Amino acid sequence: MPPCPSEFRLLQITADDFRRGETVFDAVKSPYLVPFDRSFRIASAPTSPPDDAAKKSGLKKKLEASVDRLDDLQRKLYALDRWGVLLVFQAMDAAGKDSTIRAVLRGINPQGCQVTAFKQPSSRELDHDFLWRVSSRLPERGRIGVFNRSHYEEVLVVRVHPEYLGGQRLPVEIPLRKRWQERYESIRDFEKHLARNGYLVLKFFLNVSKEEQASRFRERIDRPDKNWKFSEGDLAERDLWDHYMDAYEKALNATSRPWAPWYSVPADSKPFLQATVAEIIEASIESVAPEYPKVGQKRRKELLALKEKIL
Repeated sequence: MPPCPSEFRLLQITADDFRRGETVFDAVKSPYLVPFDRSFRIASAPTSPPDDAAKKSGLKKKLEASVDRLDDLQRKLYALDRWGVLLVFQAMDAAGKDSTIRAVLRGINPQGCQVTAFKQPSSRELDHDFLWRVSSRLPERGRIGVFNRSHYEEVLVVRVHPEYLGGQRLPVEIPLRKRWQERYESIRDFEKHLARNGYLVLKFFLNVSKEEQASRFRERIDRPDKNWKFSEGDLAERDLWDHYMDAYEKALNATSRPWAPWYSVPADSKPFLQATVAEIIEASIESVAPEYPKVGQKRRKELLALKEKIL
């Protein structure tokens, strides 16, 4: 098996609660890994690639190499039928969620992955707890599942618009601060449960700048083939930018853990974003070393005997 890229070595955790054994997966290192000590500050997180980043052609080659490797890794995951992979994508509008998902997964057998885009909750979903609609769409073992938006909407959009809680028919009214803390706790418990049961949970915040979002909004208006992607509501949400940044910072700090890490990846350059996300996913799956199942000597002899009967 090729070694993981050097910048993605396995992260060693020293705190008692984070030692290997608590779960079966630890986050891989990256410059964009959100720390587990609540020290992440969104104002300091880069939205542009570093100065020494590869050029567009180099990034394209890196992406292609990771996509090829992901196809091989997914085949092994499917054959082994022991691990599941859940990729969560959250971002402001126009950050590049759809294009990144498409670029990273384009080489994988469609039978080996599934994408769920979460929109406004339906009446059926509101009749359940807020984690129900995502838990019912988890990928099976051996498959890669993608959440385009996710359960985190409940501590992002709903935190910015607390009036949405009125439609959730919650049985008890509590202070909002306590409500968010309870939801963070529920999310942490849910994701730790997944990790203990063989899920690699990788969460990506596509960190686009407000200036780049404005440029992409203008492009959506200028290009007729993108007009359908823009609405007046996008501008209303943009006016709440600072509120969203505060909600993201709090959510990432509260829920980034070694077994379910957040990565805040610069999103102003889509080629850099896509190559970086693909490398992190590749290194994460490689860290659990999936291999094709091996049969014992007895079964091997049986197979050789059966081979002789093939006419």
